Amino acid sequence: MSDLTQTLPQIKSGPDWVLIRKRTRSFIAHAFVLTLVAIMLLPLFYMVMMSFKTSTEIAQDPLGLPERLYWGNYMAALSSMGYVRSVLNSIGITISVIVVVVLTGAMAAYPLARMNNRISKTIVMVMALGLATPNFVTITPIYVIFRDLGLLDSYLGIVLAFAALKLPLAVFFYTGFIAAIPMDLEEAAKLDNCNSWQIFWHVIRPLLAPVTATLSLFIMIMVWNDFIYPLLLLTDKSKLTVMIAVYKFVGNTGIDPTKLFPAAVLGSLPLLIMFVAFQRKIMAGATAGAVK
Repeated sequence: MSDLTQTLPQIKSGPDWVLIRKRTRSFIAHAFVLTLVAIMLLPLFYMVMMSFKTSTEIAQDPLGLPERLYWGNYMAALSSMGYVRSVLNSIGITISVIVVVVLTGAMAAYPLARMNNRISKTIVMVMALGLATPNFVTITPIYVIFRDLGLLDSYLGIVLAFAALKLPLAVFFYTGFIAAIPMDLEEAAKLDNCNSWQIFWHVIRPLLAPVTATLSLFIMIMVWNDFIYPLLLLTDKSKLTVMIAVYKFVGNTGIDPTKLFPAAVLGSLPLLIMFVAFQRKIMAGATAGAVK
């Protein structure tokens, strides 16, 4: 009997310190991340909170919560800033820029990714350098060129300006992704008598869904939030984007919190709605490349 008890595994008593340490590290990491998220969302919470306060409440307690949700600020903003028209302008411009940049960027990146020589590598590097060009460098050339072409204060002009500015990003994204696609797929398509355009459109383009989703998200955020070029190229009130409408509504002689915060919330709300609406497609496209 004593021999049998010696051969049985001994059951450890007391706490499992390895498991405790793992759970403690996991708890600390999650708490740290949640704290950072709360800090980043604090200005957004403050903006929304202030948008529902009256001018008297803001003056008496600027950091406190509103006693009630006062919708009069939003009613005044909607009736004064041409909100619906400006939102439609921003949506149309953003979608047009995404379509132009995605198509032209993919078509430009395909030959650059397949031509493995110094010329193609130099072009890609020049495109990458274009990403680091600050906005103030391109403001004057774009304005002069578009003035001479008669494209100022037009939807076509603002779309072409944004497309030209975001095209280097698309070429840089697509070139690296297309270079990773096996050549066997193109060789199989050539055996079926497909030309270069058919190979690109029917073989390469469907595989670009992951990078296209990510690129479209970046372009959407950058174009929607851009302030400089719509202010420079658009003067007609009926063509202003939502960010310029917010600026025009608030004014530059003084800041009224009852106007500023509702206008800021209304300006960012459509972008948030679009992101939530297309979140599943964006995430599905971003993870599709992991199972190829």
